[in-house]
Amino acid sequence: MCGIVGLHLREPSLEPRLGELLTAMLGQVVERGRDSAGVAVYGDPRLSPPGRAAVSLLGVTPADARAALPGAVALAADATTVVHADLSVAGLLAAVADALPRATVIGSGIGMAVLKGTGNPVELAESFGLASVTGRQGVGHTRMATESAVTPEGAHPFSVSPGQCLVHNGSFANHATIRRELRSRGMEFDSENDSEVGARFIAHQLSEGADLERALRLLCERFDGFYTLLVSTSDSFAVVRDAIACKPALVAETDGWVAMASEYRALDVLPGIENARIFEPEPEEVYVWQR
Repeated sequence: MCGIVGLHLREPSLEPRLGELLTAMLGQVVERGRDSAGVAVYGDPRLSPPGRAAVSLLGVTPADARAALPGAVALAADATTVVHADLSVAGLLAAVADALPRATVIGSGIGMAVLKGTGNPVELAESFGLASVTGRQGVGHTRMATESAVTPEGAHPFSVSPGQCLVHNGSFANHATIRRELRSRGMEFDSENDSEVGARFIAHQLSEGADLERALRLLCERFDGFYTLLVSTSDSFAVVRDAIACKPALVAETDGWVAMASEYRALDVLPGIENARIFEPEPEEVYVWQR
């Protein structure tokens, strides 16, 4: 099963409420996945201050990160340690790889942080301090594991290139084949999760010059299985479903925001929902909203 929520804010006056609204949405899809949960938030000045590169790590404590990376700020969010520094994203990633070789990078970028953990999603949201987060965009996921271990590494979102995140409900039938193809091109994987394969496929297409819409169309051509995907970048928010569209998804749109969720009740907590345009995404139709 699994639950997806996402919120893309158009109205700046709502940005102080991003975490509060995302927490409420996440709480409405707990029954869809109690194994683990995660969120990606864009624009929170505490987790990822403007102009500073941020990385989200598993396998290290904030104390470890501060000791290994002089001058960096490190914050705890359940199993995740978020580090930011006055460096480029590439420079911070290189510093982490050199000084903290056992750490797993689960997100990176300017103005973005990824938080993941195992356990009840409501309790994890509290542990993350999600309700106090501010920003312009967020995505979240509650996981019911079906094909890989219940670990923080296996939780969603999957963020494998700066600023990009993917959350997924469903399963990719041919992920092993595509994983081998990507590995032959030099890509490394952090989990056995099929969703990571989708995220790395999209990242590869973006690196080859495709825009997000084109990357998702190519994914639909190459991947077999049942899926609803919500994919975000620093300036985009996109939804796509497989050719049969058997995994649930609803989109709601107002002048102030665009939201997506697996169930209507996760949208019903949003301000102005009574005036929203609400629709079910069509099969293999790519929907993209940009800032």
